[in-house]
Amino acid sequence: MHIKSAEFLVSNSNVAKCPKNKMPEYAFIGRSNVGKSSLINMLTDRKNLAKTSGRPGKTQLINHFVINQTWYLVDLPGYGYAKASKKAVQQWSELVRLYLNGRAQLRRVCLLVDSRHGLKDSDRNVMAVLDKAAVSYQVILTKCDKIKETALVKVVKRTDTELASHVAAHPKILPSSSVRGTGISELRAELTKLAERNNLR
Repeated sequence: MHIKSAEFLVSNSNVAKCPKNKMPEYAFIGRSNVGKSSLINMLTDRKNLAKTSGRPGKTQLINHFVINQTWYLVDLPGYGYAKASKKAVQQWSELVRLYLNGRAQLRRVCLLVDSRHGLKDSDRNVMAVLDKAAVSYQVILTKCDKIKETALVKVVKRTDTELASHVAAHPKILPSSSVRGTGISELRAELTKLAERNNLR
């Protein structure tokens, strides 16, 4: 499965202004500095599609990208940024909550988790929202090039055990690396296949 085209469409801070058509959406979410933008760029084979930054909390809006003219890739604001003001955290949290609960065409959420740290309480809070909204989500472990294989195996096992009790969690955990390209082709194939299946309905 290939991504033939990937184009930025719109950024906004209001869920009501998200695209109105019914093309399926696949959203990416994770803690600030989890490597979300780098993964999106690698996934789409576009170096600067999603803006990367060394400063956590860079993504503060809902960003829609049109993929293959048939589905949306959605880059959601990061969470867990310690230096953000309480007001900013509340605004971002409410924006994400409204999006996750209100988008009928949202087919899956890719929940990015730093493999060096595993699941944190902020990730669990998002998982609880997704479980309640009955939105399917898959954990993508990022930055797997930065830890040893034995440590990665342990993180995968711990995460798998915890996900077993979450009703909306996809059973397969995908380790990835935007540096080495680990897991990228597998994720790309899965999303494009899902998009084709949903567009046939």
